[in-house]
Amino acid sequence: MPEATSSADFAQRAVDIARASVAAGGLPFGTVVVKDGAVLAEGSNCVRTTHDPTDHAEIRAIRAACRTLGTEYLTGCTVYAIAHPCPMCLAALYHCAPDEVVFLATREDCAPYLAGGSDKYFEPGTFYAEFAKPWDERRLPMRYLPRAGAVEVYRMFGERDGGETV
Repeated sequence: MPEATSSADFAQRAVDIARASVAAGGLPFGTVVVKDGAVLAEGSNCVRTTHDPTDHAEIRAIRAACRTLGTEYLTGCTVYAIAHPCPMCLAALYHCAPDEVVFLATREDCAPYLAGGSDKYFEPGTFYAEFAKPWDERRLPMRYLPRAGAVEVYRMFGERDGGETV
């Protein structure tokens, strides 16, 4: 891992990771997690090589950083991502709570190069528009099938952990 020491260096490292991913036939995403002025973890998008739709650069970097820190929180960290995170990565970032997320390109900047293809959901704006809709109006068919036992599991968790926030 190259030594980076400033915001500009960390941002450039995210670009370099994404560039290397594209050169290797992968997708154009790179992420760097920084704590106390040093790179804690890095990630590139490996969806095409692992065939895992969750194997995004941000997720890989979050996982590595959290393992290194021994916690599910990135308190005190800054995350540098080449582009505005997708909803999955954004949700993960909210959950791990870094001090800051720095993104280097907007969804609108990237959209002309990502739209189309065989994936009907891949166009960046589509995700955000879909999540803004009520669950029963989204393109991905969803069905609510209530089961009392489902909520019971959460009650058990709340009692076990004394209402600790997830």
